[in-house]
Amino acid sequence: MVKTTQVDLKDQDLLGALRGFFKAVLEREEISAILVPWRLPMKNTVMPTLITDPQQLDRADPLSPGFAINTARVVSRLTRRASAGKVVAVMRPCEIRAFVELVKLRQGRTEELVIIGLDCLGAFGNRDYFRWVGDDAEASTQKFYRAVLTGSGAAMDGVDLSRACKACELPTADGADIAVGLYGVDTAQHLLVQARTPEGENLLGKLGLVETQEPPGRMKALEKLVAERIAFRDEMFNQTRAATDNMEKLGTYLANCVNCYNCRVACPVCYCRECVFVTDVFDHEPAQYLRWAERKGAVKLPTDTLFYHLTRLAHMSTACVGCGQCSNACPNDLSLMELFRSVAHRTQAGFGYAAGRSLDEKPPLSEFRENEFPEVVGI
Repeated sequence: MVKTTQVDLKDQDLLGALRGFFKAVLEREEISAILVPWRLPMKNTVMPTLITDPQQLDRADPLSPGFAINTARVVSRLTRRASAGKVVAVMRPCEIRAFVELVKLRQGRTEELVIIGLDCLGAFGNRDYFRWVGDDAEASTQKFYRAVLTGSGAAMDGVDLSRACKACELPTADGADIAVGLYGVDTAQHLLVQARTPEGENLLGKLGLVETQEPPGRMKALEKLVAERIAFRDEMFNQTRAATDNMEKLGTYLANCVNCYNCRVACPVCYCRECVFVTDVFDHEPAQYLRWAERKGAVKLPTDTLFYHLTRLAHMSTACVGCGQCSNACPNDLSLMELFRSVAHRTQAGFGYAAGRSLDEKPPLSEFRENEFPEVVGI
């Protein structure tokens, strides 16, 4: 049974209500720190920040359309081993799903962690966000969330949501201990706070919030949003497959890759401590380049770019959560998210798996399943 409460707003200040809620959480004796998107004082950008002083939460900005990093990797570092206290992490739905995958891969733990997830309003790409935010980041955030929640849409001032966000059909924080609802809620008056796990219910019960019912229009608002996202996603898949359905097209699609490996570093579920592409395996001798050039007449440098992406696709397609950070990090604006999501969607469907859906689902290929793919193995 989901425990549903509400946080009332003062002067229709949604951001202020969220900050007050986070302060109430952090002031609980059993909570040591809260990890939250926080507006940096030296620049109008938002980054995950670990906070122990409740007064510092006046700069918390979880509704900002800035999304420079998927926090799952940060939460993994905070939880990989036992710590001295319990941490609360405020995360987007795609960050929660990525962290679930990392826990399955033994890169993080949930024992000393409480996850607070918000309905995701989406985010701009890095370049668009920095161009759009202006000198008053707080006013920009307010302008953004009011436009989204009143139905005006996120497109404004010549920028729009990233394609990853426009194609995301999972905007709610289903994997959180405590979920904050925004869609289909009268966010001029209050916000919805639901406990989804016993851990979340225990913490929420100590905050003295008024119990309520989920608004009847919330489900309809979410269904409409998800239908729009799925339509965009499927059209994106069709376009991407048409552009990459043979090796020649795929080579053209990835031709601008310079092997910077930013996409690997930015990916929250690409967890190997040492990537094969930064080992001696791909540290070719000078004579090798000459032999390739002599055999073909010309060889593009750097080499191995296509092989690199094919390897990542094979490695990551079962765990991709579609956060879009690979595209966000690419200096040459390759449409990597579109490619990875298209492949991941088919891969995960083939295994009957959804990355980040549940801690109880084992990753594909991690266990023997007798009835899996009988048409392939012939059993």
